[in-house]
Amino acid sequence: MSKRLKVGVVGCGLVAQVMHLHYLRELSELFEIAAICDVSESVRAACAKTYGVTETFRSWEEMLRLPLDAVFVLSSGSHAPIAIAAAEAGMHVLVEKPMCFSVAEGHAMIVAAQKSSVTLMVAYNKRYDLAYLRLLKEREAQLDLRLIKVTTLESPIDPYIRQYPLHKPDDLSKDLIARFAADNRDRITAAIGETDELCRRAYHLVLLDSMVHEFNTIRGIMGEPDRLEFADIQEQSVTAVLRFGPAQCVITWVDLPGIARYQMEFAFYAPDQRLTLSFPSPFVRNLPTLLSIEGGEPVSGRAWRSEETTSFTESFKNELIHFHECATTGRAPTTSGEDALRDIALCGAIIEAHRTRVPRDSPTFWNASGGAA
Repeated sequence: MSKRLKVGVVGCGLVAQVMHLHYLRELSELFEIAAICDVSESVRAACAKTYGVTETFRSWEEMLRLPLDAVFVLSSGSHAPIAIAAAEAGMHVLVEKPMCFSVAEGHAMIVAAQKSSVTLMVAYNKRYDLAYLRLLKEREAQLDLRLIKVTTLESPIDPYIRQYPLHKPDDLSKDLIARFAADNRDRITAAIGETDELCRRAYHLVLLDSMVHEFNTIRGIMGEPDRLEFADIQEQSVTAVLRFGPAQCVITWVDLPGIARYQMEFAFYAPDQRLTLSFPSPFVRNLPTLLSIEGGEPVSGRAWRSEETTSFTESFKNELIHFHECATTGRAPTTSGEDALRDIALCGAIIEAHRTRVPRDSPTFWNASGGAA
């Protein structure tokens, strides 16, 4: 029988309430929600009541004094301080993306987990989507890949989440909010230096908050990019062009607030086959990811297209099952700290390429001193 892990949850915001707490309870044979921590008294009290948790804390330092097996770091801001402390206390750690704000922070997280021989995993749910795994098999057989297009159309979130009975904080002081904002600013400066507000905002709210998903997913499919050829940051969009061998990969994120229709597509174009993986909104449970496969005959003109629904199993749930396996068996996570830190390095490389207009070789590599390779 699998060991049931006693989990402490830090941060009871949107992703915790919509996904993680819900599936922790559904997977009660694998996990016990032993404690929750949130700076909002109203939120932690409401979540404690909903999920039957008796141990609640405002301070994560106090929570880590409990005999926990694992800690889920789901709070906003950098996850590094909590993750490092939990690892040093001998607890396995699952952190939501982004894992941290800088390469230096991420390296410290990895070292802490290694020293304590605990699991450090980053919650990139798309890597555990069964349609994504199906794409991997099709992609292996695809020959002469020539172009990859990754497109994200950001849309209003409220229509996707209003059906959930969410508990929202109404008791955070202005001083506390200001302190969190100041901490974020300091960490962003440590990561990318003193730069203009456009780059700072894009680094925090677009690259780290959203596009790390795209970067991690494409790296899971293609491996490490050989080169960052181009990067451009605008008020409402970010574009990066990567090179994977002979294939060019164009990644574009754009904010389109006038239509509540989120779209994220990964398209792979070869002469005899086209593959497109379309992810649904990450805030609606059990919506299927769709895989489109196109083929044809150049002489006759015949062409065909199939669209597959691989599964309705929620990738967030698969992710938690994987974390449990890694924590109880010692298996290395698919989305390990080492893997996720390459995404942080790429985010920094994109800022630098935008500012200098100079391409960058091996943009996902970093060194042990906490900087880019």
